[in-house]
Amino acid sequence: MAESSKQGGTLQALAWVSADALKRELQRRVNCIVEDADYSIEDTDEAMHCLSALKDLKLRPTPPPEYLCSLSRQLMKDPVVLASGWTYDRPFIERWFKIGNRTCPETKEVLSNLDLIPNLLMRELIALWCKEHGIELPGPPLDKDQGIITEADRDRFNSLLQILSSNDDVPEKIKAAKQVRMLTKQFPSLRAFFEEDSIAVTKLLDPLMSGNVNDHPKLQEDLITTVMNISIHDANKKLIATNPVVIPLLVESLTFGTLETRSNSAAALCALSLLESNKCIIMKAGALEPLVKLLDEGPLLAMKDAAAAIYSLSLVKENRAIAVFEGAIKVIMKKITDRILIDKMLVLLAMLSSYDKAIEQMIKLDAISCLLSIIKEDTSDNSKENCIAILHTLCYNDRTRLQEMWRDESVNGTIANLALNGTTRAKRKAKEIVERIDKYFSGAQTS
Repeated sequence: MAESSKQGGTLQALAWVSADALKRELQRRVNCIVEDADYSIEDTDEAMHCLSALKDLKLRPTPPPEYLCSLSRQLMKDPVVLASGWTYDRPFIERWFKIGNRTCPETKEVLSNLDLIPNLLMRELIALWCKEHGIELPGPPLDKDQGIITEADRDRFNSLLQILSSNDDVPEKIKAAKQVRMLTKQFPSLRAFFEEDSIAVTKLLDPLMSGNVNDHPKLQEDLITTVMNISIHDANKKLIATNPVVIPLLVESLTFGTLETRSNSAAALCALSLLESNKCIIMKAGALEPLVKLLDEGPLLAMKDAAAAIYSLSLVKENRAIAVFEGAIKVIMKKITDRILIDKMLVLLAMLSSYDKAIEQMIKLDAISCLLSIIKEDTSDNSKENCIAILHTLCYNDRTRLQEMWRDESVNGTIANLALNGTTRAKRKAKEIVERIDKYFSGAQTS
């Protein structure tokens, strides 16, 4: 077993040696075998290992030249950037410096310093290429808190956008979209690339601008997710939302696409809507209808993203009427009744309850008994607080609704208990309702 492990380790090491080095080692071992009658078993084993590694090299796909270290001509395992901006594999450039060199091997210029900065973007690209081709690349773990993005990296990133905007080869576009999605997730500094290049977003989404948006679902998913990634960057929010192609594509992708695409479209719209001026643009594109639909139909994560987007847009009071018109109350009440995302749904319902039509719909959907049942349950303080706030809005000035609450209160004392044991806000709202009920019924008894 130990011998097998040793051979495996030797083969793995040889796999990253150049073909010329393997041939020289093979020649040396064969010479020992041919010329020495008393050759060792080790010589034959190593010769076989060299042949096996040469075969692997022959079968292995050729890496892009930029992934190779110019010193070793091998795939870089730990790429680092010099002061000159050139990238090398760490062990080989360290050896270059160790023998007394103080220049960049490519440019021959004297370096201002010998700092080696991890090139994380290059490392990720190489790792992705290896994964796609079934190759295991040994190397150090990534530390996302270190490293820089060089001009060469920016050029490489722009080349991916060029593929998306000008290449008719769909498989190449799919591959480029996957890389852009991964890179904008892993490297926050790359998100700023879109701030610096005003047409970068248009290049990114070019594949979705002709034909149906979901002709290639995986391509659509990666591009929409990239928009979500870059929307997190505050300086991008206005640039993205004011680009005439982005918001319509996000809204369309809320309806047509994989569940992940729809969820990430909602998340992108939520991020963009944090900028007040963007809310109007998103609303004009008709985002609320598909957001409500996603809230109704989606799995848990998609529901969370849709709820967050609806909440953010509904911070503008005028938008609450549109959310109610699009059926938000019915969907939210159904989720609350089914005890799905109760905290988030109650926050949303509390906001929408400031609109009269929302109150009418809630009454028809038996909201009072539903909300009272949640208060009775062992739910969170936030949930109880939002429940009593909604009940306060529903019932405070309506005797008929107060009477419904009084019937429950006379049996269970739910609101009186909350007036004693709730949060500060919950106590205040509950106390006002109890006082109102007492006043109404004491008045009724004396009349």
